[in-house]
Amino acid sequence: MKELLTGNQAFSQGVKLARVQVISAFPITPQTSVVEELAKICADDRLAAQFIRVESEHSSMACTAAASMTGVRTFTATSSHGLAYMHEMLHWASGSRLPIVMVNVNRAIGAPWSIWFDQSDSLSQRDTGWLQIYCATNQECIDTVIQAYRLAETILLPVMIISDGFILSHTVEPVEVPAQEDVDAFLPTYVPKFKLDPKDPHAFNILAGPEDFMGLRRTSQEDMENAITVLDEVDTAFQKTFGRGYGLVETYCLEDAETVMMGLGATCETAKDVVDDLRAKGINVGLARIRLFRPFPAAEIKDVLKDAKKVAVVDRAVSIGAGGILSQEIKQALFNVPGMPEVFSFITGLGGMDVTPELLSRIFMQTIEASENPAKGFWVETAS
Repeated sequence: MKELLTGNQAFSQGVKLARVQVISAFPITPQTSVVEELAKICADDRLAAQFIRVESEHSSMACTAAASMTGVRTFTATSSHGLAYMHEMLHWASGSRLPIVMVNVNRAIGAPWSIWFDQSDSLSQRDTGWLQIYCATNQECIDTVIQAYRLAETILLPVMIISDGFILSHTVEPVEVPAQEDVDAFLPTYVPKFKLDPKDPHAFNILAGPEDFMGLRRTSQEDMENAITVLDEVDTAFQKTFGRGYGLVETYCLEDAETVMMGLGATCETAKDVVDDLRAKGINVGLARIRLFRPFPAAEIKDVLKDAKKVAVVDRAVSIGAGGILSQEIKQALFNVPGMPEVFSFITGLGGMDVTPELLSRIFMQTIEASENPAKGFWVETAS
């Protein structure tokens, strides 16, 4: 059944379809309407879940993590400084191997204050042990929630689903809402091997010595790397059931592309139109959207870029003192691999600056014409 939904409403519907049992949340723009909608759904008995209101985002993740340890399916959502406030608890959730699913609706990190979109909040949390999946459409928002629970409960690591603040969160699009019985067949009830249970006591999160600590971190790394294969399997199964799949890296017009644009999120939907316009002028360009950022799909990116000559990366977050974050990851993936293209970073769209078709066209042309590649990237500070 198709409905007109904002990205935030799509997330809420996905949580409902996943039959989440505990939701803990604190409001923050532009995420608030995700949990507002879920509060209504719970109040109307459309979802048999415990909705827990807390006084902060740190408490929200603490509550969600505690509930997950009892073996129930849990959810929370946040944005920007709320995600930053959770930072300590993000490490506890991943280190405890809890299959929590969280939505982060991207918003710039201050100072100065901004309520607009860039990807600095989620990318600044890239080392917390959470998987990160970036959505480009409202349809992908609802579908990714369902996929994320099956993925998280298979590998026992938490998943952060990320969308563009206001661009997706508050914009209405037609969304195919899956039938509940189909979701139930795709996503069975979560049955953990270990959980907090007075009738079957275990010790959790005790003090670990160096050898145990190292071993636990190594296991997390191995399972995080395995998540690439698991998500590919989950996405393939989802496509067979629902007729839609997204892959790890979405490609567009790459068959003969000499210059390829890469990015995260809905900016890549705009870039498709730019690719079409430039191809109509005889310029062979293409697009590769990275959907899975953690773990980073290095092998898939090498394969996608094997025939390209140049890569233009749209960096909507910057590591001050190092440069564009996404381009750093791509360069690392291609490092010392013979025949790989030159990577050009374009730092733009920070604090909600519009990334227009005209701007993306300029980035394409500057990459095609560029003879120099500055180590820290080009700063594109105006949309015109």
